[in-house]
Amino acid sequence: MRRWLRRIGIAVLSLLVALTVASFAYDAATNGRERPASELYAGPFVTVDDTRIAYRRWGSSGSPIVLVGGFVEPSWVWQRVGSLLGSRHRVVALDLPPFGYSQRRGPYTLAHWVELVRAVAARLRLVRPLVVGHSLGAAVAVAEALADPGGVRGIVLLDGDALPIGGPHWLAHLAIDPYYTSLFRIVTGSDWIVGHVLRGALGPHAPKQSHATLVRWERPFRVAGTPQAFKQLLESGVPGVSLAELAHVRVRSLVVWGADDSVDSPAAGRATARALHASFVSIPGAGHLSMLGRPELVAAAIERASGSRSG
Repeated sequence: MRRWLRRIGIAVLSLLVALTVASFAYDAATNGRERPASELYAGPFVTVDDTRIAYRRWGSSGSPIVLVGGFVEPSWVWQRVGSLLGSRHRVVALDLPPFGYSQRRGPYTLAHWVELVRAVAARLRLVRPLVVGHSLGAAVAVAEALADPGGVRGIVLLDGDALPIGGPHWLAHLAIDPYYTSLFRIVTGSDWIVGHVLRGALGPHAPKQSHATLVRWERPFRVAGTPQAFKQLLESGVPGVSLAELAHVRVRSLVVWGADDSVDSPAAGRATARALHASFVSIPGAGHLSMLGRPELVAAAIERASGSRSG
């Protein structure tokens, strides 16, 4: 028995040494993979609260709309929706840090995200915008409405119930280098892994994504400081508001949901709509990333929420 235990111990130790050496070697071989955001995205950027925020914009006249993405979503996901809304509105989509091409500077809390969104809107002279939050961004929209109801014209929650997402925070203590950095780079640079996750988010009817599309999703993970920023998020979990707080929202609200969403169930959206005393709009044929699956229907729902009449 002692001999077998000794052999098992030696085997485990040898495996650990091999993994450590391989991890150090991989990290060294991929060193330089992370780059400043300005080398990966041409802009535009706006600096608020000492944080450089990447954004995109459409339209030059009409009432303002601010689009806030969710977890790991770069602002380009709003391209089609933004273009449609831009014919009648001034539309801005921003990269919520630590996602997209915004600077990796925390804290990554709901209060700080609200401050950044309000500051970006002020810098770009968007007065009382309609705030649209997708997934994680839904909590930002609700928190902004609660903090300054007079500062927004209304909110739209798209595929997001605004509630906090808990998690195994103890995993943050296991995110030890060099293993964590190696694993992060492997996962976020793998077409197979990213494509599998993306297919789940797009819904059952989504076509296979091209390599070029997958690269667009993978590129923001190369922004300097991203692994460390994600570790901070892992430590605290994804923030949100409570159902009780939803009942205190006093601005016009709308909840819009992909009918085939398997990431956040439509039932969760309907519960949030009831708490907000808001209408619920189901988008047929769309998954969690409804702005990509059915952009025309999503834009039409946002248009109605803006108070404008669609043509």
